[in-house]
Amino acid sequence: MTVGSGWGWGADRDDSRRIFDAFVAVGGNFLDTANNYTDGSSEEFVGEFVAEARDQFVLATKYTLSIDADDPNAGGNHRKSLVRSLEQSLRRLRTDYVDLLWLHMYDATTPIDEAVRALDDQVRLGKVLAVGISESPAWVVAQANTIATLRGWSPFTALQIPYNVASREPERELLPMAQALGLALTPWGVLDAGILTGKPASERRWPEDTVSDTAGRVLTVLQEIAEEREATTAQVA
Repeated sequence: MTVGSGWGWGADRDDSRRIFDAFVAVGGNFLDTANNYTDGSSEEFVGEFVAEARDQFVLATKYTLSIDADDPNAGGNHRKSLVRSLEQSLRRLRTDYVDLLWLHMYDATTPIDEAVRALDDQVRLGKVLAVGISESPAWVVAQANTIATLRGWSPFTALQIPYNVASREPERELLPMAQALGLALTPWGVLDAGILTGKPASERRWPEDTVSDTAGRVLTVLQEIAEEREATTAQVA
């Protein structure tokens, strides 16, 4: 999400390239972006960087969020939004397929079976190898995969959620569900927008965000452990 500076923050092309090269140098091969990240420049940069060795990378992107604020058909989980978004993503990524396509977040307007059916079409066409779901309640994911199993459609194989040491709500339902359904888990927000690094508010992306009592107590313990281990607070988090 921070590849590209189209939103007024993030890494420009040169810095993004250095981050990518460092990632690959230590064995990294999974890249996760989205159709709307930094107004499309994230996908453009990622597509450029992986072009020479596309098949060596596991490339993931997302659809749901709007790519045109003036067009009601340009966002949501419905079939038209999916097809339109994916075709644009493939062009920006310079590839004819993505390894993983995420449904970016739950859309209470589109029936989940419509989304699952539309995603299955893209898998059968070879434009998507596997599908995942992000930012959705456990019951939606379970319902979707039950329908997929019964009807022979492609089930969700991965779950993406915010999860960190100061915000452990996913442990109640989402993580047990993922384990029971065999879903891979990719967490985001593991540093809680920078709060769990311990750096001052003025250096965080959203300095106006308040630190909850829970996060404050957790941060104190993280800093103590970091000092004992001669590590950074972010590494402990």
